[in-house]
Amino acid sequence: MHGGGWWQYITYDERTDRPHVSRDLLRRVAQIARPYLAPALLTLAAILVISLLGLVPPLLIRQMIDDAIPRRDIRALNLLALGMVLIPLLSGAIGVGQRYLNARIGEGIISDLRQALYAHMQRMSLRFFTHTKTGELMSRLNNDVVEAQRAVTSTFIEIITNTVTVVTTLAIMFSLEWRLTFLSIIIFPLFFLPARRIGRVLRRIVREAMDRNAAMNAMMHETLNVSGAMLTKLFGRQADEVARFIRLSNAVRDIGVRRAVVGRWFFMMLSAVSAVGTALVFWSGGHLVIGEALTLGTLVAFTSYLAQLYGPLGALSNARVDFAQSLVSFERVFEVLDLPVEIEDAPNAITLERVRGHVRFENVSFSYAAAERFGARLSKAASDSDDIRGAADDSGLKEDEHVLFVETRATERQWAVRDLNFEIQPGQLAALVGPSGAGKTTVTYLLPRLYDPTEGRILLDGHDLRQVTLASLTAQIGMVTQETFLFHDTIRANLLYARPDASQADLEEACRAANIHDFIVGLPDGYDTVVGERGYRLSGGEKQRIAIARVLLKDPRILILDEATSSLDSHSEALIQAALQRVMRGRTSLVIAHRLSTILAADLILVLDEGRLVEQGTHSELLARGGLYAMLYNTQFQRQLEAIP
Repeated sequence: MHGGGWWQYITYDERTDRPHVSRDLLRRVAQIARPYLAPALLTLAAILVISLLGLVPPLLIRQMIDDAIPRRDIRALNLLALGMVLIPLLSGAIGVGQRYLNARIGEGIISDLRQALYAHMQRMSLRFFTHTKTGELMSRLNNDVVEAQRAVTSTFIEIITNTVTVVTTLAIMFSLEWRLTFLSIIIFPLFFLPARRIGRVLRRIVREAMDRNAAMNAMMHETLNVSGAMLTKLFGRQADEVARFIRLSNAVRDIGVRRAVVGRWFFMMLSAVSAVGTALVFWSGGHLVIGEALTLGTLVAFTSYLAQLYGPLGALSNARVDFAQSLVSFERVFEVLDLPVEIEDAPNAITLERVRGHVRFENVSFSYAAAERFGARLSKAASDSDDIRGAADDSGLKEDEHVLFVETRATERQWAVRDLNFEIQPGQLAALVGPSGAGKTTVTYLLPRLYDPTEGRILLDGHDLRQVTLASLTAQIGMVTQETFLFHDTIRANLLYARPDASQADLEEACRAANIHDFIVGLPDGYDTVVGERGYRLSGGEKQRIAIARVLLKDPRILILDEATSSLDSHSEALIQAALQRVMRGRTSLVIAHRLSTILAADLILVLDEGRLVEQGTHSELLARGGLYAMLYNTQFQRQLEAIP
């Protein structure tokens, strides 16, 4: 992993708790903003012009009080009044242009960061998604990206604007009356003392608010999708989930209230300091006017500049802390972008054309305990659920830290599969058989490179899978999993996911082969019927047949199948079995076999137990050995045979 989390970029002095932003962080943020250099320069130019225009109205007021009114010069008075109207209009028009440029920069950065995050997540291995809360990822893609954008388009712009305003205002104040200017500067330390103390509190509150929001988003995503909602209802835990959400929501509410109150205290202190400075200037300036050392118009103009000075100065007093804490969002984004891609193309990977389908496992071992992790600093509120607490405890993290990508510790049997050696000839049907937890699903995940072997290698037509491009490997393999997933879209869209250029005739041909065409055309909207969230508007058998049609449309040379049909009615099961026979014909097939008919038809039966290949051969050969397969046959599959009339 590049780096080790946001703390590598933003460190704190233990005595002062001051943030120190690293050059590496600023360099990476600059790279994000580099494509927007031209609009950024125009924005800075607009800021400078607006700041200079803002200095003019007090001078017009001074001219009006000291010159035009005493001399009863109506023409000058009219021109000065017109100038007081035109200058704000001009400044406002330029401000609209600046806002447009700023919005272009901000929305562009949001889009770029989201695209980079999403593209990187798509390249992550299956391990990443099995160890990551989806709600946390959504928080990175949404909340953190928006906050990161604000660091560039809001915090950074405000710092520049306020700096320009303070410098130019001080310059003109010195030109008007240097003694009052020095008096105004004397109270500057009073701006920074409360900012230094309250800034630390605000920084911690902002970070905690982000973490609590992420925890609430994760909980909502888990319980408001179809599977989570169904589980909640089946176990009657709605009240418990509502109570848990109330706790998380209240935590977000409380931290928001605390942030608002602390911010208001900060604003009140700055307002009090500004009032002291203004009173001192009026008091001293009044004496100068009475002593005729200063004109009344100059005093009025000077006090107008005080408001333009103290406001930006108050913002700048905490600018360093604001900028550092806003960059924390960039770090949360970079945490994900810096995660190493576990499975990717080798530098000289070859592209597979049409393969024969010769598969060989050579000394293949795999352990799920090899997972990566990274830590994201979260508040205790984010660790509300037991599973988060357990993850933190197992990872050796501190109590207020939570791991987004959790490291899996080795169990008593560390290896999911160990020392697998077998070979499947082109066009053969290989059946995986074994008790639950034997490693059958792991074998099916290794062939399409959802995971890479921890040891050993897998060959396809003599090519190590790690030396083959992922795109060409995926094109050769079709997989029908036990849990069929359909997008919340039309049946047509779900089928075209396998081959976007397929024609309607291609769709119908695949669906006829999968025994689902007649059902689809019987629906009111036919192929344009929306299947609902995860396909829940369809039955299990209907979803599986659509999944089979989708694989047929892809026309892979190698088929991987989890033959889980036990939950289906006999009619759906018969339709699916007939469809599968068509799918497997002429293809190399690796099937987790649950049906006796599949096992009897298999050219090779692979018997797994506790991650090891204990037997392999044909049905008659394995039955004659009297080993594990014979036991499984007698206890499980014999009942299926007896059930056949």
